[in-house]
Amino acid sequence: MARDGIELTPSQRIAWLRLIRTDNVGPQTFRQLINREGSAEAALEALPALLKRVGTPSRIPSIAAAEDEIAATGKLGARFVGSGEPDYPPLLRYISGAPPLVTVAGGHNLDWWRSVAIVGARNASTAGQKFAQMLAADLGEARYTVVSGLARGIDAAAHRASLRSGTVAVLAGGLDHIYPDENIPLAHQIVENGGALITEMPLGWEPRARDFPRRNRLVSGLTLGTVVVEAAKRSGSLITARLALEQNREVFAVPGSPLDPRAEGGNALIQQGAKLITGAADIIDTLREADPSRTSLLEPDWLPDADVFDPAPPSTDERSRLIEALSVTPVAVDDVIKSTGIGISRVQTLLLELDLEGRVEWSSGQLVALRL
Repeated sequence: MARDGIELTPSQRIAWLRLIRTDNVGPQTFRQLINREGSAEAALEALPALLKRVGTPSRIPSIAAAEDEIAATGKLGARFVGSGEPDYPPLLRYISGAPPLVTVAGGHNLDWWRSVAIVGARNASTAGQKFAQMLAADLGEARYTVVSGLARGIDAAAHRASLRSGTVAVLAGGLDHIYPDENIPLAHQIVENGGALITEMPLGWEPRARDFPRRNRLVSGLTLGTVVVEAAKRSGSLITARLALEQNREVFAVPGSPLDPRAEGGNALIQQGAKLITGAADIIDTLREADPSRTSLLEPDWLPDADVFDPAPPSTDERSRLIEALSVTPVAVDDVIKSTGIGISRVQTLLLELDLEGRVEWSSGQLVALRL
């Protein structure tokens, strides 16, 4: 990965884009491949042999395809920013599975360190939307950047109220597929007023249902804390709150009437320990003592040192033992190593192969499980 403050060269940026756009290469696999091979260029050279060994067909984008996406992104007034580069959102670096590359439009003068997410129901009440607007306006007045997901209801209300002070909209699809359509004008207003649009998805990507939880981890990861204004018991807003807790960020909730289903989620969060708020001052007082980097609070993604890799491929027996040790319940990689007795290098290789096959998934950085 790029060291903090280091700009990627054009050829490195192309290699990073090709690698992260390869089928079944997510942020965790990307990091493992680079750590294993030393660079994205070397990882791309090694990938065909790895894919052949696991028997998984996977399309690696060509240099021309990556160049075309970079050029098309530039025509939209956006840019690719790599993890470790100066323009990469700083708080995002400290989440598990942070995207190696993000597409950003605007946001050159935003304070990305002082940021708060405001999320809530799409079918929000008039009172809920008004309160979200009050929170966003007051937070903006206190020089906080307001982050949300550009959805109907609470998200849109928060964005509109913080247009002048600065707001960030996180997209679930590509920059050319803003959802919902009715908020496309709002997205343009955000950038025109100095705010930003950000996504990890490629151009042409239309958001699907499963892309929104993935988007939500960025909403919470970009911020010091997440505020839930209105949310049903099962809602994307509660997913964002849960992810914020996993990322060691603050969670705030606005109380509501027990008779309103849209208040059930927020009230439940308060019962579970979220901070009850009645105004922006409650948020500001809590975040005043926050450590923006939170490096001492977060565990790093599981990643062994590059010099421990064993060039000899794991045996079929080792692969079977590892799969048998895994289940749909996430488990720490270190525990897998202890229970199987397989060396750390071979476990790393096997997990990489299973990841490329789409058979495992990662959570909280150091936990791995079989994919359902």
